[in-house]
Amino acid sequence: MVMGVSGSGKTTIGKGLAERLGWEYADADEFHPRANVLKMEAGTPLTDADRMPWLAAIGDWMDARLAAGTRAVVSCSALKRAYRDLLAKGRPDVRIVHLDGDRALIQRRITARHGHFFPPSMLDSQFRDLEPPEPDENVVSVPITGTPEETVEAALAGLAG
Repeated sequence: MVMGVSGSGKTTIGKGLAERLGWEYADADEFHPRANVLKMEAGTPLTDADRMPWLAAIGDWMDARLAAGTRAVVSCSALKRAYRDLLAKGRPDVRIVHLDGDRALIQRRITARHGHFFPPSMLDSQFRDLEPPEPDENVVSVPITGTPEETVEAALAGLAG
């Protein structure tokens, strides 16, 4: 699972990891109920209650892959520890890559992208909700200051180590 705030590069890095590993890929944005997308498009941050059906759907997708013995990468903001715990606990094969970047860099990225339902005005809510991973979560934190290829390489090296 590739986690981070909106604009940190979850989709790009998740796809890059999946391609390098020859694994299936899914973007957690595809699992949002329409009501969540409409809420975010309107500039309203999601609540924990809004996120629970979304997280459950991602967990179901992960379980189906694990049951089939299929390896996969999913990108998911997983901003709070409770969300990461929900997605990783009881799934010992799940590893988490945290895309770590400062607000200014991510603001530039999110402002430059087009066609995404998440408005740049909501970035503050992402950083407010972000609970940086703790050492006991066994998360690989990767800086996002390099190229996508460099970030994928750093993630692969961290996962191998």
